[in-house]
Amino acid sequence: MNVLALAKRVALFELRLWRSLYRWVFRRPLRLEPGATAFSYAGVVTPVLIGFLVVSAIEIPVMHLILPWSGARIILFVLGVQGLLWMIGLLASLRVHPHVVGASGLRIANGSSIEIHLPWDAIAEIRTRMRSLPTGKTLQFDAADASILSVAMSSQTNLDVVLREPMALRLPSGTSEPVTELRFFADDHRGLADRAREHLQAGSSTPA
Repeated sequence: MNVLALAKRVALFELRLWRSLYRWVFRRPLRLEPGATAFSYAGVVTPVLIGFLVVSAIEIPVMHLILPWSGARIILFVLGVQGLLWMIGLLASLRVHPHVVGASGLRIANGSSIEIHLPWDAIAEIRTRMRSLPTGKTLQFDAADASILSVAMSSQTNLDVVLREPMALRLPSGTSEPVTELRFFADDHRGLADRAREHLQAGSSTPA
């Protein structure tokens, strides 16, 4: 990836993050299609983010009192507040962009940068299974099978979506190689799986 493309991705990420913060603060959630159900996935990382927020909030006035130079105090104060707002925006992006199970299909999200839509006729099966991943990356292709993609949360997934046919997915870095299985995390993974199976069964019982 060249420098220009990377800068564009970073700028877009920042813009979406601040937009998520705006939506969260002013209680303007994304609109869902009629009958759709939203499922959160940020529960496992929320305590960690809140811990960072508390430490950062304490650090800002402490550094202001410790540093004897007014210029340094101002710079660190601005950077501290910006960092604090950034972390709040990150938490907001995880909250206002949930997974969605609706009539049109399954939407898998991770913040404002990852959104994968799978129509029901593309899904063969959805299973619940807890997995721990080797790295902390959000997007990970399986080391043994590159057609398996994990959208991780805190190095974990607990849902496996098996596709009927290999499908190229749109990712932040571009279009992926064909994927046969998609793994992701949800706080209520059993509830999401049950709701998804209802749609899968309804689709299979519909006359062609």
